[in-house]
Order: sequence, then C-alpha cells, then structure tokens
Amino acid sequence: MSSHNSSSANDPRQPSSAKPFVPPAVSPQDLPVDYSGFIAVVFGIAGVMFRYKLCSWLAIICCAQSLANMKNVETDLKQISMAMMFGIMGLVTNYLGTGRPGPKS
Repeated sequence: MSSHNSSSANDPRQPSSAKPFVPPAVSPQDLPVDYSGFIAVVFGIAGVMFRYKLCSWLAIICCAQSLANMKNVETDLKQISMAMMFGIMGLVTNYLGTGRPGPKS
C-alpha cells in the first residue's frame, strides 16, 4: 500500500505542459474521395439510361448517405445534387413515363 503513495510522488508527467489536441488543417484537394457520391452518380445515370428502377432507388439512397457524410460542402454538394437529379429523373421516367414496348399477345 505504501508503494502506491510513493509512485504518485515520482510521477514524471507534467499536467502544466499538457495541451489540447488540435487536428491538422487538411486542404480540400487532400480529402479522401467520396465513393458513395460517385456510386450515386453512376446508379443515377444507369437508372435514366437503362430505365432500371433499382438503380434509381440506389442512387437516391447513396445520395442520402453521401449527404450525411459530407466533408467539403462546395464540391460534394454539386456532386450530390447532380446524382439526386439523375435519381429523381430516373424514378419519374420509370414510374410516370410511357410503358416499354413489349411483345404483343
């Protein structure tokens, strides 16, 4: 029990020299790539071009994920808004557009 008291007296740490952690500043060019935003654009374009409902819904979901994890507002918002427009355009053309020509029976 007495060794505990003597170890606290010999503590080499100095609370007066402790500084709070400040994260280093990172430039927007050095930020990691937003993969969910890129995937949202790809799915949005595929949903519009090939009229796949699943791709349009996945584009909307990836847009929401990218919006929640947005790091750089200026560049990410442009990409997210473009992907969101492709996703919405795909949903509108799939659900409200004319039907696909199919085999006549």
